Amino acid sequence: MARAVHDRLPFLASPPAPPPPARERGRNPSLAEMLSLVGAATVDPAVPDDDGSASVFSLPLPLPTTPGAAAAGAGDGRNAGAPAIGRTIQFRLAFANLTYSVRAKQRARHGGGGGGGLRLPLQRRCDRVTAAPDAPAPGMRALLDGISGEAREGEILAVMGASGSGKSTLIDALANRISRDALKGAVTLNGEPLTGNILKSISAYVMQDDLLFPMLTVTETLSFAAEFRLPRTLSAAKKRARVQALIEQLGLRAAANTIIGDEGHRGVSGGERRRVSIGTDIIHDPILLFLDEPTSGLDSTSAFMVVKVLRRIAESGSIVITSIHQPSHRILSLLDRLILLSGGRTVFSGPPSALPTYFGELGFPIPDGENRAEFALDVVREFESSPTGTKPLVDFHRTWQRMHAPADADTWTSAMSLKEAISASISRGKLVSGADVAGEAASVHTYANPFWVEMKVLTKRSAINTRRMPELFLIRFGAVVVTGAILATVFFRLDQSPKGAQERLGFFAFAMSTMFYTCADALPVFLQERYVFLRETAYGAYRRASYVLSNAIVSFPPLVVLSLAFALTTFFAVGLAGGASGFAFYTLAILASFWAGSGFVTFLSGVIPHVMIGYTVVVAILAYFLLFSGFFINRDRIPAYWIWFHYLSLVKYPFEGVLQNEFGRGGECFVRGTQMFDNSPLAALPEAVKTRVLASISSALGVGIGADTCVVTGRGVLRQAAVTQLGKWECLLVTAAWGFLFRLLFYFSLVLGSKNKRR
Repeated sequence: MARAVHDRLPFLASPPAPPPPARERGRNPSLAEMLSLVGAATVDPAVPDDDGSASVFSLPLPLPTTPGAAAAGAGDGRNAGAPAIGRTIQFRLAFANLTYSVRAKQRARHGGGGGGGLRLPLQRRCDRVTAAPDAPAPGMRALLDGISGEAREGEILAVMGASGSGKSTLIDALANRISRDALKGAVTLNGEPLTGNILKSISAYVMQDDLLFPMLTVTETLSFAAEFRLPRTLSAAKKRARVQALIEQLGLRAAANTIIGDEGHRGVSGGERRRVSIGTDIIHDPILLFLDEPTSGLDSTSAFMVVKVLRRIAESGSIVITSIHQPSHRILSLLDRLILLSGGRTVFSGPPSALPTYFGELGFPIPDGENRAEFALDVVREFESSPTGTKPLVDFHRTWQRMHAPADADTWTSAMSLKEAISASISRGKLVSGADVAGEAASVHTYANPFWVEMKVLTKRSAINTRRMPELFLIRFGAVVVTGAILATVFFRLDQSPKGAQERLGFFAFAMSTMFYTCADALPVFLQERYVFLRETAYGAYRRASYVLSNAIVSFPPLVVLSLAFALTTFFAVGLAGGASGFAFYTLAILASFWAGSGFVTFLSGVIPHVMIGYTVVVAILAYFLLFSGFFINRDRIPAYWIWFHYLSLVKYPFEGVLQNEFGRGGECFVRGTQMFDNSPLAALPEAVKTRVLASISSALGVGIGADTCVVTGRGVLRQAAVTQLGKWECLLVTAAWGFLFRLLFYFSLVLGSKNKRR
C-alpha cells in the first residue's frame, strides 16, 4: 500500500521530514469538567475576534492553561461590551450509524454526494472497491454506510470528500431531507429525537446553488426574508435593524443597494451572492444551520470570507454543519470538527488539527508546508484506486477512534430538556432575533406570520421583481398587438354574407386559440422560481396557498392590459356586432381565456419541471383543445368516444361564447335570396339564372323567396355550428372557472411535489 502511494505521489519518494507536532488539543471535556475548570464557560468580551466582535466559547476546543487563554474567543458577538455572564453549551447534535441505500438505477439520479447523474470511471471503481462485506442486498447501493458523529453549539462541523463520496447525502440526512423510512440510524438533539416540525422551526438549509430573485437588491432580498421568517409581533424598526446587522455580519455593506443580477443583468459578485444566499436562511438566527458546499465555485478569498461568516454564525450560538470539497489551509483553521468520507463511509473523524497525527500513525506523514486537506484527499484517492479499496483505511479509522476516544466521550448530558433549551435560546435572542417572547418562549411556531401577511409580502416581492424586468411584459404585449393587427387586416370589415359568416367563425377560432398559445410564455416563470420556492417553503417561510394566491394576483393586471389591447385592435377593425355591450363581452371573453390559459400553463409548470418538455406538452395539448373546440368538426359530428374531449377543451367555451355574442342577436341576416347558392356548384351561375332558379324553388315550396328574403339568421349560423347548449354568459363563467380550477390543481401539485425529500 505504501509503495503504491509513493509511486503515485512523487513528493513522498524521498525520505519525508518528520511531521510537525500537531497543535495540542485537549480531549472533549465533560460538562462537569467544564463547570469546574472555566466556571460554567465564563466569557470574557474583552478579547475580540479579527472582525472586532467577540467570539463564543465552544466545545471541544483545547482547554487553556492560563486564564487569558481560557477567555480567548469566548464572547458573544451580539453582547460585545456587556458584562461577562456564565453560559454553558446548550445544544449537541448527535448522529449514529446513519445508513441510506437506494436502488442501483437511482444512483445516477442522486449522484452519491448529490452531484450530477454522470458517473466517472473512478467513481465506479470506488463503488466497487469500497464495498463492505455486509453490503446491501443485490440491486441496492449504499450512499451512507454507518456514519456517526456529533456537533455542538458554537462549532462548525465540515463534511469533506471527493465528488460522489456522500457529502451532500449526509447533510440531507441530518437536515431531514431524506425520508425517515429510507434512512437508518438515529439523529438526536440533546439526546432527544428530532421531529420534522421542530427541526423545520429551529434550522435552516442553504442549498449549493444561489437561489435568489435577480432583480432585487441585497437589502430588499434580506428584508423580504425578514418579513417571512420574523414574527409579526416584531416591529418594522427591529426588522430593519436585524437586516442591517446581518448585512454588516455578512460583509455586504458595499453591495447593499446592488441587485443580485443574472446572465442578462450585472449584479453582485459570486462570493457576495453566496453570502446573500446564506443570509436569507439565517435571518431568523437558527439554532441549526446546514449548508451544501457553500464554497463551491468561489475563489480562495471569497471562499474564506464565506467560511469566516459561518464562523461568526457559530459563535453566535448556532451549530453549523456544512459540506466542503477541498478547503484551503486558512479555511481548515476555522473548522472545529471534520468528517472525511469515501464511498459513503468514514475514513477520518475528529478535529482538523488531528490530521497530522492520524496520517502519521497511518504511515503517511504530512510534509511541511503541504495542505492537510489536499494531502488527505490524495491519500484517500490512492486507497480507492488500490485492489483492496478503502477498507483498510476504514478499519484503521475505527481502531484509531477507539484508541484516542476520550473517556467521557459519551457522558455529555444537557442540564435541561430540548424544549427548555430551545426556550432558553429564544429568550436570549435566537430564532426571533430580539423579539419580546416572554409569553412565547415555550412554543415554536410553524409559520411566523398569518396567511394574509404572507400573501401581501409575496405579492409585493413578485411585483417588484416583475416591474424591474419590463422587457418580458413588453415582448408579450408586442406579440398580442402584432397578432391582433394581422388578424384585423386579414379579416378587415367582414360583411354579412355566407362567406362573412364563415370567415367570422375562422377569426374567432384563431383569436381564442391565440389567447391560450400566448399564455405559454408563463411556463418558465414558476420554473425559474421553483427552487427558490422549494428552499423557502422547506423550512416554513410561508404557506403554499399564499404563494399560489399571490402568483394569481400578480399575474392578473397584465392580463387585463393584454385583453384590452387585443380587443381594441380587432373588434372595430373586423366589424364585429354588438356595439358597446358586445365589445365589453368580447373583452371579458378574451380576459377569461387569458386567465384560464395562464392557469393551465401554471399548473403544468408545477407538474413538469423542464422548460422544453413543458413547451412540448403545452403546444400539443392546446392543439388538441383547438381540434375538439367545435370549429373543425361540429359537436354533433364528433365520434362518441371522443366527445368527452370536446367538453374538456378550454378553447370550446370562449369560442362558443364569442359566437353567441356575435350571432345570437336578433335582426341580423347572413344569407339573403340568391346568396343561398354560395358555397355550392350553383354559385358560378349568372345572377339572372340564380333568380329564375330561386323563383322556381319558391313556386315549388309555396313560399315567397325574393332577392332580399332572409334565409339564414345569426341564430341559424349557431344551429349550423351546433352551438346551442350554453348561453354566452354561461360560457364565460365556465372559462373563468377553468382558471380557478387549474390554480387549485397547481396548489395540490406544490403540496405533493415539493416534499423536497429523497426516498
